[in-house]
Amino acid sequence: MNSLTEARVSEIRAFNRFYTKVIGVLQAGLLDSPYSLTEVRVLFELAHSAAMETGELRTLLGLDAGYLSRILTRLDADGLVARERSASDARKQLVRLTPAGAETFRSLDERSAGEIERLLAGLPEESQERLVTGMAEIRRLLGPEGGQRSYVIRPPRTGDLGWVAFRHGDLYAREYGWGTGFEQLVARIVGELDFSRDAGWIAEVDGERAGCVFCVREDETTAKLRMLLVEPSARGLGIGRRLVEECLRHARAEGYKRMTLWTRDCLVSARRIYQAAGFELESEEAGTENGVEVTEQVWSRDL
Repeated sequence: MNSLTEARVSEIRAFNRFYTKVIGVLQAGLLDSPYSLTEVRVLFELAHSAAMETGELRTLLGLDAGYLSRILTRLDADGLVARERSASDARKQLVRLTPAGAETFRSLDERSAGEIERLLAGLPEESQERLVTGMAEIRRLLGPEGGQRSYVIRPPRTGDLGWVAFRHGDLYAREYGWGTGFEQLVARIVGELDFSRDAGWIAEVDGERAGCVFCVREDETTAKLRMLLVEPSARGLGIGRRLVEECLRHARAEGYKRMTLWTRDCLVSARRIYQAAGFELESEEAGTENGVEVTEQVWSRDL
């Protein structure tokens, strides 16, 4: 090992020691719980799957079969998971969270998010952005080649609103032939935003803006989802779904009872996201945009 490589190895090991201490991995129980980091990671994966084969779970986490079996035995004894034979192949075992397991994971997940929020609260906005961007770069460099690209969802900052109007106008002109009238409409909506009552989110991929959405007050009980956009280069990463989820979460937290949105039927991918999020078509009517025939639609859902 040459001196340069040795210095780099030493720096990475020092970072590993530092960060494992920061996030509390060295504690006997993660997040003041009786469960280890690996056990909580098992709960995490099961919380994002209706049921999973133990072999699939073992491969996903890179765990030894015997080690995973001991973890599942403990979680089963605590009433957090249930195991059963696969109906299609009796040689395989399926594992899923029980209601108690789902509640335990929800509590741990909230505690984890709260600790990260407190960690970020001690840093100015610019430092937070540098930290998150740096972490995304680490994942990109050390992740499997050709693997899933990571993204960041953040609140709007100076310069973002101009980008929102520009990208709506430019993108929809090229993809659907809509003209400056549509860009002016978006600019008016952007200009009417009041962040004392409204909220928005910007998605970034590799440090570049890649999407947006806004939650706008319509009346005391109704919020409106507006200006959902995902760059073509970032489609397929789940950004649109994530932005809509953030909008819904915020609306519920603010006490809204209903959410509506306006779209056009040609925006097929967006419509699929809305449907998956529980929105239903409320009304539609024919219209035109820059001489192009369109079908205007209003979708809504209860919160």
